[in-house]
Amino acid sequence: MRALQVSEYLPDHRGASIADLAVPEPGAGEVRVRVRAAAVNFPDLLMTRGAYQYRPEPPFVLGLEFSGEVDAVGEGVVGWRAGAAVVGGARCGAMAEYAVVPASSLRAKPERLNWDEAAAYPVAYLTAHVALVRCARLEAGEWVLVHGAGGGVGLATVDLARARGARVIAAASSAEKRAAIARLYAPDAVIAAAPGFHEEVKALTGGMGADVIFDPVGGDVFDESTRCIAFGGRLLAVGFASGRIPELPVNRALIKGFAVIGVRAGEYGRKFPARGAENQAAVDALAARGGIAPRVHAALDLSDWRAAFAMIERREVIGKLVLKP
Repeated sequence: MRALQVSEYLPDHRGASIADLAVPEPGAGEVRVRVRAAAVNFPDLLMTRGAYQYRPEPPFVLGLEFSGEVDAVGEGVVGWRAGAAVVGGARCGAMAEYAVVPASSLRAKPERLNWDEAAAYPVAYLTAHVALVRCARLEAGEWVLVHGAGGGVGLATVDLARARGARVIAAASSAEKRAAIARLYAPDAVIAAAPGFHEEVKALTGGMGADVIFDPVGGDVFDESTRCIAFGGRLLAVGFASGRIPELPVNRALIKGFAVIGVRAGEYGRKFPARGAENQAAVDALAARGGIAPRVHAALDLSDWRAAFAMIERREVIGKLVLKP
C-alpha cells in the first residue's frame, strides 16, 4: 500500500516520502480501514521534524484523522462490519491506503458529509468544542475573537461559536480569507490580523473587549490580545503558529481579571475519557444534523503531499486540506 512515511526527523520534510508498505493486519480489538480521505493538520508538518509534543520513533506514517470504510476486523471486535462508513483518528497512521486503529476510536460517518468533509471535521471541531465549551464555558451572547480564522481550526471555531449563539469577530491575514469567511460563515465582524487590531475589537464590543479570545498564533497576537480582552475574559492558548511562545506579565491578568487557559483537545480526552467521549459525541451530533459546515479547501492525491504542506506553510488554505490515498 502507499503511505506517507517519516523515516527520519529532518528539516523541510526531507525525512518524509511515499513508501510502499505491507497492508497491516488488525490485532485484537482493532479495525483495518480503507482510507478514502485523510486530513492534513499543522501538527503533521511539525511531526516530520520532531517538533510536535508527540514524537513517535521513526519510521511511522503521518496522519491524525481520516474517513473510510471498514475493511477487516480483529479478534473480539463487535459493532463494526466490512463496508461500514466511518471516521476516526489516531496520533499517526491516517495518510495511507489502509489504517489500523482501535475499534473504540471509530465512529459512524455522518451521512450529510462526503468523504472529504468527514475527514476534515473531527480534529478541528473537537478542538473548537473543547476550547469554547469545556475551557471557556462560552455563553450565548458573549463576544468571541477568533485569530487564525481562515485556518482549519480557526474556521471551525468561528462556525461553532456562531452555532452556540456567540457574537463572533473573525481575524484573518489576507483579504481573500476575510472575504471567504464573511461569505461562508457570516460572523458579526471580520477584521485584518494586523497590529492595532485591539482598537477595532474594543470599538466593535462597545469598549468592553472580547469575552473569549481563541489564539492559535501566539507571539505578538497573544501580546496584543491582552489589550482587548474583557474583564473576566478567557484567553485560550491553542498554539504558536507565529513561532514565538509569548510570556505574560501576570500583573496584566490581575488588573484585568482574565484567565489564560491552555487547550489540548486530544490530551483532554485522554485525561478525562468520559468527558472526551461526550465531547466527540456532541461534535458528531452537530455534524449529523447539519449544525456545522466543515470546509475543504482542496483534495489532493497522496502523491501531492508536498504541495499540500507548502500550501499550509504559505498560509493559503481556507479551511482544511485532504489527501486521497
